Amino acid sequence: MSSIAPHNAPVPALASPFSMKLRNVAIIAHVDHGKTTLVDRLLQQSGAFRDNQRVAERVMDSNDIERERGITILAKATSVVWKDVRINIVDTPGHADFGGEVERILSMVDGAIVLVDAAEGPMPQTKFVVGKALKIGLKPIVCVNKVDKPDARPSEVVNEVFDLFAALDATDEQLDFPIIYGSAKQGWMAASPDGPKENMAPLFELVLKHVEPPRVGAGGFRMLGTLLEANPYLGRIITGRVFSGSIRTNVPAKVLDRDGDLVETGRVSKILAFRGIDRAPIDEAGAGDIVAIAGLEKFNVADTLCSPEEVEPLHAQAIDPPTLSMTFSVNDSPLAGTEGDKVTSRVIRDRLHKEAEGNVALRVEPAPNSDSYIVSGRGELQLAILIETMRREGFELGVSRPKVLFRKNEAGEALEPIEEVVIDVDAEHSGVVVQKMSERKGEMVEMRPSGGGRLRLVFLAPTRGLIGYLGELLTDTRGTAVMNRLFHNWGHWKGDIPGRRNGVLISNDAGEAVAYAMWNLEDRGPMMIEPGAKVYQGMIVGQHTRDNDLEVNVLKGKKLTNIRTHSKDEAVRLTPPIQMTLEKALAYIADDELVEVTPKSIRLRKKLLDPNDRKRAERTRAVEGAA
Repeated sequence: MSSIAPHNAPVPALASPFSMKLRNVAIIAHVDHGKTTLVDRLLQQSGAFRDNQRVAERVMDSNDIERERGITILAKATSVVWKDVRINIVDTPGHADFGGEVERILSMVDGAIVLVDAAEGPMPQTKFVVGKALKIGLKPIVCVNKVDKPDARPSEVVNEVFDLFAALDATDEQLDFPIIYGSAKQGWMAASPDGPKENMAPLFELVLKHVEPPRVGAGGFRMLGTLLEANPYLGRIITGRVFSGSIRTNVPAKVLDRDGDLVETGRVSKILAFRGIDRAPIDEAGAGDIVAIAGLEKFNVADTLCSPEEVEPLHAQAIDPPTLSMTFSVNDSPLAGTEGDKVTSRVIRDRLHKEAEGNVALRVEPAPNSDSYIVSGRGELQLAILIETMRREGFELGVSRPKVLFRKNEAGEALEPIEEVVIDVDAEHSGVVVQKMSERKGEMVEMRPSGGGRLRLVFLAPTRGLIGYLGELLTDTRGTAVMNRLFHNWGHWKGDIPGRRNGVLISNDAGEAVAYAMWNLEDRGPMMIEPGAKVYQGMIVGQHTRDNDLEVNVLKGKKLTNIRTHSKDEAVRLTPPIQMTLEKALAYIADDELVEVTPKSIRLRKKLLDPNDRKRAERTRAVEGAA
């Protein structure tokens, strides 16, 4: 199998006429360090938009969930022209959960802009992606963003970046990186943190000077599929970089998988090139360019599209394995089908397989002895985003608690995923954070001041212990802590971790919750439903103050009599219920519970709705435990 030429190899003599005026660059940064805003400014100042064109803020975050959460989930490409050179820019996600996207993108580009916040410095996700970029030989440009922040410390941050590169085994050439400072929000970049604060031109010039033109491979047309999307008009569209040769529309082509086996043959119906934020059809694409191709039905991510005479596939980056799994099942509650229209296992299966095709970090397999599916991914956030997307499309699901995937080493010992956790917290709250992390089997490896009376704590903790910790951390620190996580390695089993301490209040009948009944149950624990909410037998309606589960009646109305007094007819004042978001609900439930997800509601319930079935299952578990 042939591999892509290393970046420090000499440029082959056959430089394609297409590649002379091209630059391919990725923007790498931790979540919320300003990647997407930087791309906005580059597009505006390169003339990609008309003066009177109405453009959304963070134009690259095109999907609703990305806009709501302010994060980038899918990698996207765009292109700008600067001094007759076309610069293809790829905006990458900053969350480790979506790292599967990032790894593939790096094979498309010849340079990278490492964007770092001038106050926070390099964070775990920066480390994760930069490590992969340095490994394949990319020479980075370091861009220190947000220097206008009052707590900015650009010179210390540059030293931290240098230390990070050195720790990641960068070569001397990679360590000799150019540095540029600026504020993407204010629309300027300069060689010094003090300015001149004019425009983004210095960054464009640095890209042209420092990023090499695309290397062109020998032989006929070959292209590696990197991003997949479905278009209602054009079918499957695969984005990738043309490694060698050129391709025209309506020309026969074939698809090879990683091992060189034929997947399909067909014709290229459309070639789309990135022009600003739009894609324009072109007749021919040459080596070095990043284009999107339509017309093939089975062409998938990591496959090679090539001319009929080629036999060698391109080498595709290996993707890190999933670390978490959840069971997606058909919603079988009494309220099933009342809010969503996609409820059958066949529809759910098709949707999950479609998602797994485009998202290589996701794995879908049928669960044994049931019509449910085990979906494995990189983290809670990735799976929660998938569930959120599906519920917006009209699906109803029952989802289990996230489970950590284990491995066995040569000696047959169980290994579990260990994560590096970086927590920035006010010094006064550090004690409770250290205590809670040690309860969750986390080991502290570093503790240092990060300025402004805050501490940066670094732990190595098992993924099992981190499920659901974020909500608790924010409560303990009054919302002031910031937590970032990154897969570190596979380590030995750390022992049992205590789960939820409280039991739950379970509805014993179906109907609509009554305020009077809920008011009488307030001593038993906080509620999770509003008065008037539809409930059913086995549904979780609140949290018990003790450690056992309790069945309660939330349907009991007030008995009416002929006597009327002011003291008797006091208005019922209820404590506001606990609001459960999807992530909170997934982290809250125990192993014998499910989250019922519909387009309008998120409900918690027991897996077995009938109390007699639950008792029977508990007895069976007790017998098995004793054995």
